[in-house]
Amino acid sequence: MFTGLVEDLGTVARADRRSDALVLSIRPAAMPLAELAIGDSICHDGACLTVTEIGRDAFTVLAGAETLARTTLGSLRIGSKVNLERALKVGDRLGGHWVTGHIDGTGELAVRRDLGANLVLGFRTPPALLRYIVEKGSIAVAGVSLTVNAVDPDTFSIAIIPHTRDHTTLGALAIGDRVNLEVDILAKHVEKLISTGRSS
Repeated sequence: MFTGLVEDLGTVARADRRSDALVLSIRPAAMPLAELAIGDSICHDGACLTVTEIGRDAFTVLAGAETLARTTLGSLRIGSKVNLERALKVGDRLGGHWVTGHIDGTGELAVRRDLGANLVLGFRTPPALLRYIVEKGSIAVAGVSLTVNAVDPDTFSIAIIPHTRDHTTLGALAIGDRVNLEVDILAKHVEKLISTGRSS
């Protein structure tokens, strides 16, 4: 479980295709490798991956076929930047919202407006995901916990402050770039309970 508060910006040091999987070596900027262990869960642009190896200056993870089909991780190349967050520890502050690291799908940047203190980003999103996105609700975009500003039939928008723009990958997004999306899991549970109740 994660909070959507990005700890570090990592850099892809290696990206090797192996059959239907992708092996990534990630070099963190500030996250201490000495504090990581084999088997740890780390959120990469919103996708939870397991640490399989720890080297002198990088750690290794593997993204399987399902992850590659649902996320943007398959487009990562050497030098790509990645938002990183370690799993929540019991007793930690929950500053964002509950983020599972299980990506629901992707969105495409359709609007970018710099309003001085805020950068407003609008994402074109499949209807199957938009149904769970509500104004002032929570969403994880590339692993970043954000509040939804507005929703229309095709897009939703968020506003990010300078700190988020400067310390995550969101500030560098260009029109047409794709991002990983995880909608609020509570909305999906409520929908399931209601539909199950109706069918019974």
